[in-house]
Amino acid sequence: MNSINRRSVLLAGLGAAGGGALAACGGSSGDADRTTALVKPSDPAVAAAEKKRASTGKVHKLTLTAAPAMLELGGGVMAKSWAFGGQAAGKELRVSAGDTVAAELSNQLPHKTATSIHWHGLALRNDMDGVPPATQTAVRAGSTFTYRFIADTPGTYFFHPHVGVQLDRGLYAPLIVEDPKEPLSYDDEWVVVLDDWVDGVTGTPDEVFAELRHGMGGMDMGGHDMTGMGGMDMGGDEGGASASPSSSGDGMSMKFMLMGADSELLGGDAGDVKYAYHLINGRVPADPDVYTSKPGRRVRLRIINAGGDTAYRVALGGHRMTITHTDGFPVEHQRTDALLIGMGERYDVLVTLADGVFPLVALAEGKNATGLALVRTGSGRAPKATVRPKELDGTIVTAPKLRAADDVGLSPKKADRALRVELTGGMTKYDWAINGKAFDMSDPTAAPLMVEEGQRVRLDFVNRTGMWHPMHLHGHTYQLGSSGPRKDTAIVLPKKKLSVVFDADNPGQWMLHCHNAYHGEAGMMALVAYRA
Repeated sequence: MNSINRRSVLLAGLGAAGGGALAACGGSSGDADRTTALVKPSDPAVAAAEKKRASTGKVHKLTLTAAPAMLELGGGVMAKSWAFGGQAAGKELRVSAGDTVAAELSNQLPHKTATSIHWHGLALRNDMDGVPPATQTAVRAGSTFTYRFIADTPGTYFFHPHVGVQLDRGLYAPLIVEDPKEPLSYDDEWVVVLDDWVDGVTGTPDEVFAELRHGMGGMDMGGHDMTGMGGMDMGGDEGGASASPSSSGDGMSMKFMLMGADSELLGGDAGDVKYAYHLINGRVPADPDVYTSKPGRRVRLRIINAGGDTAYRVALGGHRMTITHTDGFPVEHQRTDALLIGMGERYDVLVTLADGVFPLVALAEGKNATGLALVRTGSGRAPKATVRPKELDGTIVTAPKLRAADDVGLSPKKADRALRVELTGGMTKYDWAINGKAFDMSDPTAAPLMVEEGQRVRLDFVNRTGMWHPMHLHGHTYQLGSSGPRKDTAIVLPKKKLSVVFDADNPGQWMLHCHNAYHGEAGMMALVAYRA
């Protein structure tokens, strides 16, 4: 019962969400009322910003078909899911900086399911950001929509839907924007996509969300009353695909809720969801993806966390890594044994390979489970699927320990506008929100965080909750503090404050949200909108 007691204490009092005033420098942001004109995604200001992007003139045309797929995850594990082109992760899209992407989305999803594509991390034109209902109407089943934009910033990105909890299905793929003047020296690349998997194995993301939405209101947080929680798996071990429904006295299924997930790195509660598997490049640990190379070769790993509810601690057994980029932007190089990557984050690392067979392990932080891939440069027996290399417990780098490379750090400047972004809610009512108010999909411009083109904007993330949140800003990258890394997604620890700054140089309406698929869908989203 220790894990339940720990979580009860952690959740105590979270129902009292913090206040919700959005503060601007020197005054209130109450000017964001119905009389305020916002830059619309189709406005000339958006087209004008697009014209400023350096273009090579080269166009990459492709069709991305979102459709049901029976996915083979290795080891005989089959998953009935949705995917692009029948595989997850989807086929990598690779372009050069300045190239134009012309991607036609063909929606062949069942049950009249609408969808979209969000190009995660890219600063692109607002009407191509793929976020219904803010920047486009969702693409109806049987319909198509063409996304056309210039990808002008080199880096490691990915794309995924931005409708409901579709992020936690198989609809995602890497997007690599190459630098024609690449300053790094290396021999090869390996794109590594991490994912937590439930779809078509133990249930669907919609079933997961429906269960989580019940919250933990049946529990008396003060007295640790377990009323209504009978039959729940109290352990943190996710095991395999053996989860089975159990019922409490009120009939609420507890099939997916994970108890006892605890991480010092994440400040306590590590996650909500019990996943059947943790995948690397779409493979289960029992039958892993294998990268084959030669000893002495210097390899660039582009690591993407496409998961829905899991942060990963990543290490390559027998090696140290040199971190070179995060979220597409270069950092001062830093050597480490392992790194922590939240949902939506990306890290690039350089590794000089030794001779043998080595495990690349993604430890599901706080969840007592792992994803596995192998690096083979010579003879040797593959390690067991449960291998835990010592590097996982060595030096671990998190984003605040990094510094932006000199050429991408923002110039010192006082913020023209400061916006307080309180992260509120909790597991008790599963009422995740920003500034105490859940985002209203039926009225997306109801309470925007207002900015003006040309401003230096500071976002003060104040986490009032007992859980960590990877906060993602669309259409921009921000800098952590005055000299930290440039990122578009950053972990905000429970009961902590994180201040970031960005330049408002991409007009339109942009989502700011928690990249936990279930927290975001529950309401932890807000709109950052430019004044017209």
